[in-house]
Amino acid sequence: MADVRVTYDKTVNAAYVYFTDPQARVKAAHMYPCDPVQVGGMINLDFDEDGRLIGIEVLAASSKLPDHLLEATERLDAEGS
Repeated sequence: MADVRVTYDKTVNAAYVYFTDPQARVKAAHMYPCDPVQVGGMINLDFDEDGRLIGIEVLAASSKLPDHLLEATERLDAEGS
């Protein structure tokens, strides 16, 4: 199973799921926002120049992602230091 990097910043309640090699510096060329009404919050899909999904940004992450996943994330806020 491939390792997937997930970061979380509790101060802004946002998580990011990376589908790229952690060492790679891939930049998003296109962002597709999911309908916030349909999903009950903002979720953005990031794609590279070749149309490959490189990551998912989840806003209001504490209401969208399971607690066990958020507890295991790489923390970006002061609480994670």
